[in-house]
Amino acid sequence: MSWNPGAAATYARQHAMSSSHSLCATYLRRALHAGGINILGIRNAKDYGPALERQGFVVVAPGQTLKTGDIVVIQPYAGGNPAGHIAIFDGKTWISDFRQRDIWAGPGYRAQQPPHKIYRRY
Repeated sequence: MSWNPGAAATYARQHAMSSSHSLCATYLRRALHAGGINILGIRNAKDYGPALERQGFVVVAPGQTLKTGDIVVIQPYAGGNPAGHIAIFDGKTWISDFRQRDIWAGPGYRAQQPPHKIYRRY
């Protein structure tokens, strides 16, 4: 299936809420679908990495310039949401179920900076 990162990012931007509702995996699954990628059966954001790789995404090396359609999968941190987090870069900002101020979904992620990977499909 063809990947359209612009369509995925546009979908995410158009459907983003003003604040988190802990629905990042649902919203990203829908954005991926809008971009031509169907991933089903994954409940937790933290578990999306292998599924993205099966769809042709590769891990972006640290320090590379972000591109529209890049996906971050963030692992949980102690005391935070055990499902982890997932978001898409729209060319300007990170979007999950809401428009984030940075790659981190909130103050807990920002303070703890748990393990994470950025995925890209070429």
